[in-house]
Amino acid sequence: MNLIMSLITNMALALLLVSIAFWLPQLNTYTEKSSPYECGFDPTESARLPFSMKFFLIAITFLLFDLEIALLLPLPWATQMTNLSLMMFMALTLISILALGLAYEWTQKGLEWTE
Repeated sequence: MNLIMSLITNMALALLLVSIAFWLPQLNTYTEKSSPYECGFDPTESARLPFSMKFFLIAITFLLFDLEIALLLPLPWATQMTNLSLMMFMALTLISILALGLAYEWTQKGLEWTE
């Protein structure tokens, strides 16, 4: 029962905060606030510049290996578990899946900066 009450309270609070954060800035809008630049001068060109997909690729690669480090960080403490072979199998499976993904991207020339 405590878990259900906690989940309901957390969901209600999250929904309330999201709705406040969405509707509150819309109550006080004016022309300078709704312009692409909030500094007060008129833009000379478009505020929407094309985003290079190479930067997105670098960000995704960083997140992938950051996730790998975060998942493998408790590995030294997990060696004290009773089922050591299962833990090592899961860790090596994770590393091999990520290494296969890296090898695939490398062979498909997805990691090259120039086009």
